[in-house]
Amino acid sequence: MILHKVKVYPSKTKLPKKKQLAWKIAEIASDNAKLNNKSIEMVINRIIDNSSVAVASLNRKSVISSREMALAHPKKNGATLFGVNSKLKFHCEWAAWSNGTAVRELDFHDTFLAADYSHPGDNIPPLLAVAQQKKRSGLDLLRGIITAYEVQVNLVKGICLHKHKIDHIAHLGPSVAAGIGSMLKLNTETIYQAIQQSLHTTVSTRQSRKGEISSWKAYAPAHAGKLAIEAVDRVMRGEGAPSPIYEGEDSVIARILDGKKALYKIPLPKKNEEKKAILETYTKEYSAEYQAQALIDIAKKLNKKINNLNQIKKIDIYTSHHTHNVIGTGANDPQKMDPNASRETLDHSIMYIFAVALEDANWHHVKSYTRSRANKKSTIKIWRSIKTHEDKKWTKKYHDPNPKNKSFGAKVIVTLKNGKKIIEQLDKADAHPYGARPFVRNNYIKKFLTLSKNIISKKEIDKFLKNVQNLKKIKPGQLNKLNIEIRKSNLKKNTKKGIF
Repeated sequence: MILHKVKVYPSKTKLPKKKQLAWKIAEIASDNAKLNNKSIEMVINRIIDNSSVAVASLNRKSVISSREMALAHPKKNGATLFGVNSKLKFHCEWAAWSNGTAVRELDFHDTFLAADYSHPGDNIPPLLAVAQQKKRSGLDLLRGIITAYEVQVNLVKGICLHKHKIDHIAHLGPSVAAGIGSMLKLNTETIYQAIQQSLHTTVSTRQSRKGEISSWKAYAPAHAGKLAIEAVDRVMRGEGAPSPIYEGEDSVIARILDGKKALYKIPLPKKNEEKKAILETYTKEYSAEYQAQALIDIAKKLNKKINNLNQIKKIDIYTSHHTHNVIGTGANDPQKMDPNASRETLDHSIMYIFAVALEDANWHHVKSYTRSRANKKSTIKIWRSIKTHEDKKWTKKYHDPNPKNKSFGAKVIVTLKNGKKIIEQLDKADAHPYGARPFVRNNYIKKFLTLSKNIISKKEIDKFLKNVQNLKKIKPGQLNKLNIEIRKSNLKKNTKKGIF
């Protein structure tokens, strides 16, 4: 790996192209590095993971709307839509929009946390859609996804967007563009311009994850993927992009992030070095914000230790800066304590999540979020007794550069009415790669079987699992085999019409 220093330069300096971060990213996207076998197997795991959560969300409102928008854009020899007959094809950017929304809706796929946040699995829907339309092979798709993960993970390690209240999809646009470029075997110049255009068009604020969180949280990464596809299309036609997008005096860094005196350090592999960043990422066992995963495990353990939950006086959660300020009481969002808040808001309330997991000793992607569940009196009592605190020890562990030591856990102190304190702590979720029971292929398959139960047929399940695990051998033009169909009559429709 090479640690690249990135800073702002005045326009009169005319920073050479080859010294720009976007070019350095483009160089590794256009190299011919050998594909790492473990990375290949992890891509297959993540395609299974994405398909699990996409199938489970097919009839949720935002997914229905995104699907109907895509259905209005048919294209012969285009891309497939999750749930829809594979013989029907659509413009790849609209397929990416719909499929990306389905993957993101339940907040139940993979994550990577470092200086910033990310869900690297968001790269897969746009790459798969383009691969289908451009008739690429399974190996081409694998190369593209591995590159996209590499770029996103390393941008997330080096540049914090959240500090400036910029949404993390600003790292997703460039990673999708780099992945598509790698998959289509585009030259360095073309990928360089696409990365710049993608970043320029995907900068947005974090209001999408603040206060009353709406369905846009599901749409946001799908939108970034769609914009990245359009950016690649433009530059393939010979068009350029704002440059240098990272280092310019009116660039993203200079005007939106740390400013003209900023210095970022971005790790990237050497040209032709195997890309392994996907191996540092992790999926979710529970349908909740990743920083809640270990806390759900803690709550389940505490359920067995506390005989009478009515005797709880208060609960203090000591955790990292990010957890406290994003999903804890440090966010200062009253909506996070509101039983009538949206599912998207409750998903980002560790107080709610912990209260429900403590009572139920379980977590369910639908039942744990119902309005009746959130309004249960005993839950509200526990919920409102919870307070989170930043502990610098946990913040330090959160940012540890060694993946084996990086921690997204917490220490929980439950104080009972008689003064007794019950303490439980956990560094990593049990399902984390370095947790008590890391997810392996069988866990991904079980997740898929659980979430697709009563939605798709056994024949469709068997066909998908066979094809996805044979991804390396899928021939050009046959990637529609990764699509999953359900009966047309079982796909709900939105009664409200739009423009399309």
